[in-house]
Amino acid sequence: MSDCSLLRTPGTCARRAALAAGLALAALLAHAGDTTPAAELARFEAEAGRAGDAAAGQRLFTQRHGGEWSCSSCHGDLPTRPGRHASTGKTIPPLAPAANPDALTERAKVDKWLRRNCGDVLGRACTAAEKADVLAWLTRLR
Repeated sequence: MSDCSLLRTPGTCARRAALAAGLALAALLAHAGDTTPAAELARFEAEAGRAGDAAAGQRLFTQRHGGEWSCSSCHGDLPTRPGRHASTGKTIPPLAPAANPDALTERAKVDKWLRRNCGDVLGRACTAAEKADVLAWLTRLR
């Protein structure tokens, strides 16, 4: 005898199955952001008026720019692995979308972290072209 045959109200099993499916979908969507890494790359490419250059993005990410830090100081030279904040020691999840499905999926966070980290690393805001370059590299990493 199945669990559904014990229920007294017709259709209860179907409603429970639909509710379970809805809850599973809601849980999946709760982890999904309001954008995708590809959409963010396309946004910055459109602002820059050119395609992102992955090689330039890797250079920007891994090199120091006259300051104490580079992006890789915290995120590591291979952002497919967790990084560690240079000052606090706090573990940072992988930044490459292939290694972290939540990476670059919330537009507000992408904007916030690029604004903050470009200021820390470059001493200024990143240009749209620089953002496109870094995202071109990050989205190609496997």
